[in-house]
Formats: sequence, structure tokens, C-alpha cells
Amino acid sequence: MNRRHCATAAITLVCALALLTSTGQASAAPVPEPSPSSSSAAPADPSRRYSNADLEKVREQIETLYRKAGAATDAYNLAEEQTKKQSGEIVKLAKAIVDGQARIAALKDRAGAQAREQYRNGGLPPGAQLALSNDPKLFLDGINKVRQSQQASKSLLTELNQTQQDLETYTQDASANWEKLEANRVKQAKAKKKINAQIKAAEKLESRLEKKERDRLRQLEQDAANRAQTAWLSSGAIKDVSGEASEAGAAAVAFATAQIGKPYVWGAEGPGSYDCSGLTSQAWLAAKRPIPRTSQEQWRLLPRIDIQDMRPGDLIIYHADASHVGMYVGDGAIVHSPRPGRNVTLAGAGSMKILGVVRPDK
Repeated sequence: MNRRHCATAAITLVCALALLTSTGQASAAPVPEPSPSSSSAAPADPSRRYSNADLEKVREQIETLYRKAGAATDAYNLAEEQTKKQSGEIVKLAKAIVDGQARIAALKDRAGAQAREQYRNGGLPPGAQLALSNDPKLFLDGINKVRQSQQASKSLLTELNQTQQDLETYTQDASANWEKLEANRVKQAKAKKKINAQIKAAEKLESRLEKKERDRLRQLEQDAANRAQTAWLSSGAIKDVSGEASEAGAAAVAFATAQIGKPYVWGAEGPGSYDCSGLTSQAWLAAKRPIPRTSQEQWRLLPRIDIQDMRPGDLIIYHADASHVGMYVGDGAIVHSPRPGRNVTLAGAGSMKILGVVRPDK
């Protein structure tokens, strides 16, 4: 592989990464038809096309779709993170290959110089020249030169062989990393298609509603969250929670709460918008404690703690698939980026099904 080949590889890498902008299509789940009146009397409010029961079904459908979109977003973010890592590895290996090729060329030049020196001496190796010498002093002086030459030749050969082996390894590793890069690119494309499908389906459901119905739908969402939070608080789950934020935790909370009002955008890490784990990972990065990018990786890799030991700055992971995350800010509340169509906001920590709690600075 020469420098022109490495440049070609770099261009290929850019083209591969550029393919990650594919989009997906989706169809929406059906919105339930208005409930028929149980009597021939005119309804009290003719403007209400959907009953609360109908809208509750719509709310559950939309929530399910956004939950699936959230899980797909995690898959996309993880594949993106892995893609960046593989790209970085390929760049390092490309440099190592170029350096290795240059090293081999230099070693071959040295070997050639030794061969040319021997040719200038009549084609006889140093040992033969000494054997033909009648000068004892010249013979003794030459012994050291022969030994040095033999050691240099042996060292040169060893170094050349090792460099060639290293170059082979670098080439194999680069090939393996290209395969991983392509696999991650495919994962990203599939996840992106699924995200777009779920979001479009949810948006289509909501678009069929009139403004008053959308307002009622939003109220139903809030009511459901309030019921869950009330039940959670009534269970005594945080009765003994009184931990104070660490210095890093306080910095993370300050960053996260400063983002309130900014929109949710899947895959976003700020500064103008965030998805759920984009908000938490950037908040802890601002506190100089880098953490995994996705909620699932945050759950898998960060130290877990009991809810009773929770303190501001800790991350609460939600749902069985760890597809959502919020940051505990104290007093039973979290700051989080909920879903498409919503902004970063404060919410009850128990308003969603809690999987567990992790602490980035434990």
C-alpha cells in the first residue's frame, strides 16, 4: 500500500460516512373513530369528536410509538459512537501503515548500502578479507569490525522482519475495522429508518386531531404522569432520600436545567436541541466527567445505586429496555428531554416506569 492508496482509503471513508443520511418511511396506526352516542339525544358538546376514552387510546398509541422511537434512537446513537471510534482507528492504522512502509524503505536502503560496500571491497565478505590479510594488527582490528558488522546485519534483518510483520498486522486490523465501520453504518441506517417510521406514525396520529383535541390529549398526558408520580411518592419510595449533590453533580444539574425549553431532537447533543441521553451526557461532560452517550450504555456501564441513596445529578433510567433517561434534581423531580414535539423540562421522577438509578461520579 502506498500513499496514494491511503489517500484513496481516506476518501472512501468520507463517502461511507456520507451515506448515513438515509431516511425512512412510515404508516400510522389508525385513530379510533368517534364513539357513537348511546341515545338519540344530541351530545352536550357537538365540537367533541372524540371522547376522553378515545383520546386515551390515542395517547397510549402515541406513547408506544415514541417509546419505540426512543429505543431506536439509542441504537442509532450507539452505532454512531461506534462508527466514530472505528473511523478514528482506521485513521491511526493508515498512519501506522504509511510509517511502516517508510521504515521498510529505509531499512532496505541500509541493506543495499551494505551490499554496495561489499561490492566495492571486491565482492569478498569481511571474514574472507581478514583471512587473506598478512598483517596481524589489521587482522585483530578487523575482528571487531566483523563482529560489529555481523551484529548490525542481524539487527537490520530482525528489524526488517518485525516491521514487515507489524505492517501485515496493521493491514489486517485496518480491513477488520473497515468491516466494523460498514456494519455500524448499516445499523445506523436501519435505526434511522425505524426512528423516522415511529415518529411519522405518531405525528400522523396527532395530526388527525383538531386543536382542542390536541390540547385535551396533552392534558391527558399530564394527568397520566401526575397519577404515576402521586402513586410513586405515596409508596414512600423517596421517604428517606436526602443526599446532597457532589460538586460535579451540582455542575451537571446546573447545565441540564439551563437547557429547559430547548426542543427534543433525536440524535442531538446540543447546544440548540437534545435527545434524552444527549442532555445527560452533555451535562456530565460539562461537569468534566465524560459518560457513555446512550441511556442503555449509561445503565450498563455506570455504577448503580439504590433509590434511597439518590442525590441530585444521579441519572434515573426508565423502561425495561433502558430507552429513556432523566437527571434527578431533588425533591422528587427530574430534568429530561421527553420526546419529539416536546421540550427539555422538569417532571416528576416517578412519572414513568423506573428501571434503576446510576451515579456517574461514584
